[in-house]
Formats: sequence, structure tokens, C-alpha cells
Amino acid sequence: MDREKILKGVKEARSLAKPRNFTQSVDLTVNLKELDLTRPENRLKQQIVLPHGRGKEAKIAVIAKGDLAAQAEEMGLTVIRQEELEELGKNKKQAKKIANGHDFFIAQSDMMPIVGKTLGPILGPRGKMPQPVPPNANLKPLVERLKKTVVVNTRDKPSFKTLVGSENMSDEEIAENIEAILNTVSKKYEKGLYHVKNAYVKLTMGPAVPIEK
Repeated sequence: MDREKILKGVKEARSLAKPRNFTQSVDLTVNLKELDLTRPENRLKQQIVLPHGRGKEAKIAVIAKGDLAAQAEEMGLTVIRQEELEELGKNKKQAKKIANGHDFFIAQSDMMPIVGKTLGPILGPRGKMPQPVPPNANLKPLVERLKKTVVVNTRDKPSFKTLVGSENMSDEEIAENIEAILNTVSKKYEKGLYHVKNAYVKLTMGPAVPIEK
């Protein structure tokens, strides 16, 4: 799929979406073909840094104590300390709310055993297990990268949907973000984009528009 065809799809999706009183997200759906996804090596699960960012703020929670927790608080991130972590282990409803309300989790490495016990059963199936960092880590570079990152995960189904921007970004920026996703698919499989059956782009409240191959 070349840039011009992607750009054409983005422009059409924007033109067909009615104006709303909120900033709509732009999503990409990719359907795959001729892949046996019962075989783990054929599944696509990857963090992709979008060249122009997500277009909306990524919600990040940091499971930490001491200096790392203080650093996370200064950055305005959600901080989960050890005592709160233990409480979440007893309160599944609240744990699910935290899991669904955040895009990414970072955890102090020496707290990972307790994270596994308390939040692992909630975060694992959602593909949101925390990225471990040492207690003396500088969070800023990791957080800046995660703010531009989306996760693509086919699991055992031949399709995935991912955020590629928002309507206040330019068509060119959104197209380049889509290209970054498709390049990841291409590099994953020996036959590259041959395995893409079709791809659609849409705004939150708009119709899905096919991207021509």
C-alpha cells in the first residue's frame, strides 16, 4: 500500500465523518489472511512508536515506591504504591477499573513478584503487564516513548484494530502513522503485506473506509 492510497483513505474517512463536539480518534483495522494463528509465531504482538504520536494522551500508571514513585508523581502519572497494590489484589472490581483506565503500566523491578500475584490475573489477559524498571531508573525517556506508542495484538484472530491518531492531526501525519503500522506487519511476515487481506480507516463516529491495495 503506497502513501498516496493511504492518504486518499484518510481524507475520505475525514470527509464522511460528521462533526462532533469532541475530538474524534482515528482508528485503523487490518484483516489478515493465510496465516495459522494457532501457531504463536504467526501472531503479531508488538509495541509500535508512531512517528507523529497517538493524537491523544496515553494514560500511564507506575507501580513503585520511594524515589521512583516520587518521580512518577512529579510527572503527573498515576502512582500505585505497595499498600494500594495489595488492596487491589483483594478488590477485583477496582483492579479491573485501573486496568481498563490505563494504556500502559510501569513497575519497579523489585515489586514485580507482588504485581504478578495481585494484578497479574487482571493485566495479563489484557496484554498490559508492566514494563519493569530498576528503582533508580529515569522515567522520562520511557514515558515519552510510551506516549507515542500503540500496541498491536492479533491474539488468535486474523485481525487487529489500533489507534493511529486524532482528527486534529493532519492527513499526512495520520497517513505516516498508518504506514508505520503496515511496515511492522510487512517486517513480521516473510510474504510481507501479501498477508493483509484488507485495511480500513475510520473516525470514532464515522464509517469505515477501505484503503486501496
